Amino acid sequence: MSDVHLARQAWRRLEPLHGMIYFVPEAAERYAALGLKGRAGYFASRGAAFGAASPELVIATFYNFCPTLVRQALPAAWEITTPEKVVEARLDAADAALRRAGVHEITELAETTALARRAAERAVEHLPGRPLFAAHAALPWPDHPVLELWHAQTLLREFRGDGHVAALLAEGVGGLDALILHGATGSAPAVFLKASRGWPEEEWAAAEESLRRRGLLDGGELTEEGRTFRQRIEDRTDELALPAYAALSDAELARLAELARIFGRAVVDAGLLTFSPDSL
Repeated sequence: MSDVHLARQAWRRLEPLHGMIYFVPEAAERYAALGLKGRAGYFASRGAAFGAASPELVIATFYNFCPTLVRQALPAAWEITTPEKVVEARLDAADAALRRAGVHEITELAETTALARRAAERAVEHLPGRPLFAAHAALPWPDHPVLELWHAQTLLREFRGDGHVAALLAEGVGGLDALILHGATGSAPAVFLKASRGWPEEEWAAAEESLRRRGLLDGGELTEEGRTFRQRIEDRTDELALPAYAALSDAELARLAELARIFGRAVVDAGLLTFSPDSL
């Protein structure tokens, strides 16, 4: 069994490499060139791995977005362009942005890519119950090292994400509840979560009150019970992500966690995670 702490470190430190795709102007520009603007680009680009994904499929698998927001973007996006063109645009944007960050010049690129790809390929042996991961796993591997690493982390991210949704469901935590609990930790501003996920204020307030009745919130902060509850979900999510990292020995996993810091820092230092209204 892989070390849970090291696996979480490897994922968390490398996650900026994938996550920047939701913030960089390169993505918004390429989606706009296809006729997709604002949130339509986000839902279409992440959902394109499914093909012409329906709003219902995206609502189910993305989990924490207001359904109305999703239905404003889909299926209208597929009347403008095709999933294949969106997948290509997303890869092109990722390549351009990561090159802007100098990722292609990092000496450890090949070593990091090899380790991350082995973990991602092991994850493919565990498809059941992981629909968003499975859709991305069916996409062909890019043939360039920068995009190969980006795709590997994309797979590891969606593999973990599907496990997280399973853990939330098992604990009776809906998508809006999950957002509020996440915001209450202080790790993400509630104002950003509200703006990006599109929930009406009255629904957000009602969900907060429900969580207070469950003893998980006190005002806008987690209670001790709430912190314990959320940590249990995070711990279970970590455990469900482990099958991927079982492809690596403890020494290799520690090395991936070490290398991941280099790449994550390069992305952050280049400003690729800077929020802009176009990324909503």
